Amino acid sequence: VQLQASGGGLVQAGGSLRLSCAASGRTFSNYAIGWFRQAPGKEREFVAAVNWSGDETYVDVSVKGRFTISRDNVKNTVYLQLNSLKPEDTAVYYCAARILGPIRTQASQYASWGQGTQVTVSS
Repeated sequence: VQLQASGGGLVQAGGSLRLSCAASGRTFSNYAIGWFRQAPGKEREFVAAVNWSGDETYVDVSVKGRFTISRDNVKNTVYLQLNSLKPEDTAVYYCAARILGPIRTQASQYASWGQGTQVTVSS
């Protein structure tokens, strides 16, 4: 499956963005989708994930209550809603796919990755 992330941009602290991860090439509903982010000089970290059907989600404690993940299998798209953004949320955000499996938080468990979209939060 091929993934393309979009929706990033420059926003002031407290603002919101909605990231999209559009998939093509394979049966999208076979895949769990995760979002990760990587800030300059830091390791890639897990943000959120959704299972194949969308009825199970997991959001990292660091962003819980501010970020929400959802999916639309008709549109082959997963969304990451980012609210109450903070400067420390600044990073490149990546979506990744994991076939026929439950939600996982480790990047090594995801085989297909999108190109990333930059989110910059100014103070």
